[in-house]
Amino acid sequence: MALSVEKTSSGREYKVKDLSQADFGRLEIELAEVEMPGLMACRAEFGSAQPFKGARISGSLHMTIQTAVLIETLTALGAEVRWCSCNIFSTQDHAAAAIARDSAAVFAWKGETLQEYWWCTERCLDWGAGGGPDLIVDDGGDATLLIHEGVRAEEEYEKSGKLPIRSPPTTPSSRSCWGSSGTGSRRIRASTGR
Repeated sequence: MALSVEKTSSGREYKVKDLSQADFGRLEIELAEVEMPGLMACRAEFGSAQPFKGARISGSLHMTIQTAVLIETLTALGAEVRWCSCNIFSTQDHAAAAIARDSAAVFAWKGETLQEYWWCTERCLDWGAGGGPDLIVDDGGDATLLIHEGVRAEEEYEKSGKLPIRSPPTTPSSRSCWGSSGTGSRRIRASTGR
């Protein structure tokens, strides 16, 4: 799959396997809402107060129908949301399609390669010129890892004025992660012209 961000007609970014699965995903989300009374009660009780208004939430959690109900609860409470899956095999493509079309930026599809996985994780965390997320929901710790490595790289750059040199990765997964996680370095280069 080509790694480029797509946009809905409303301008929301996404990358999913097949946006045409959104209607089926919507039906399943509506069924799941009946089985998730706690989240539905949160929407009913706190929706008008918008307690997350203006909050930017990045999530790296299995992109399933149940997660779709969580994402739509967060947006109903006022949050802006960007999401990826924490597992290359766990995405329910119809759930990702429905959320991408209707609710939030989603970067997930079943069967991602490791390179695609890390690209999706980066997209989930990239809020553009406005900065990063205010809150992270992270099941596997990979989004948190990227943020920590980025902070470490920026701190090293601040001290030395040089881009950090990483030791060579030793596993296919770490090679894929480090190959993708140049976000901090790219942002430093872009902001300084170096």
